[in-house]
Amino acid sequence: MKVEGVCHCGAIRYEVEIDPETVSVCHCSDCQVLTGTAFRVSVSALPGTLRWLSGTPRVYTKTADSGRLREQGFCEQCGTPLYATSPGPEPRQYNLRVGPLAQRQQLSPKREIWCRSELPWLDQLGTLPRSEKSPV
Repeated sequence: MKVEGVCHCGAIRYEVEIDPETVSVCHCSDCQVLTGTAFRVSVSALPGTLRWLSGTPRVYTKTADSGRLREQGFCEQCGTPLYATSPGPEPRQYNLRVGPLAQRQQLSPKREIWCRSELPWLDQLGTLPRSEKSPV
């Protein structure tokens, strides 16, 4: 499936082929901190298909608990997280963040990972009061 992505400020635009069957929710503590929320939703890019149309992501390299290096790509203007990948030559395996993708409504998660770090209150979300917009 071909998808398009754009950061919040519009400085970075890209297109890529993905496999929608690889959409996952990650509950690891790194994803919680890097997103500023309870989990991250990602999808795998097909190798060699990521094409930057405008802008260049800034990269932060994180050393995981396992010792593996993970590059975190983001927009240096607005901070939008774009992807994670391992350092090395192309083609690399990019795990794209679903939020910046125009087709995000079509990308429902197929699995959850790092559930041992899942925040205990997530199962309460369906029971909370809801509102269509921010309450006044």
